[in-house]
Amino acid sequence: MTQTNNLTNVADALNVVLADSFTLYLKTKNFHWHVFGPHFRDYHLLLDEQATQILASTDLIAERVRKIGGATLRSIGHIGRLSEIADNDKDKVDPQAMLNELQADNQVLIAALKKAKELADDAKDNASSGAIDQWTDEAEQRVWFLREALD
Repeated sequence: MTQTNNLTNVADALNVVLADSFTLYLKTKNFHWHVFGPHFRDYHLLLDEQATQILASTDLIAERVRKIGGATLRSIGHIGRLSEIADNDKDKVDPQAMLNELQADNQVLIAALKKAKELADDAKDNASSGAIDQWTDEAEQRVWFLREALD
């Protein structure tokens, strides 16, 4: 496989990560807006912090795709076709269910990041590989915080 094909595979995998990130961002913001109950303040602040972190990564992911010669997402429809994270547009979701769902969704994102990391390493794309390490660490921290908030 040529270097160009390898980088195309990295770009494609990063676009999945980007689509998952946008979906996770919107779901996290949705839950932030609709959380209720005795832990409202703590969950509200936690989810806002996590949404901000996720959104900040999206530009970096898209720019990485462009730096390696790829084209990135162009629409909400494109995000919907690539994202491996399911929407949740229920009117009311129990706060514990919100945190559990976000924990699972972050695990989906971690799996996509690990796939992209393998492809970046195979392509000897050190910059993408290093950036993916950072995004993976952030997602793992979100899982940890969500898990601890549930205990």
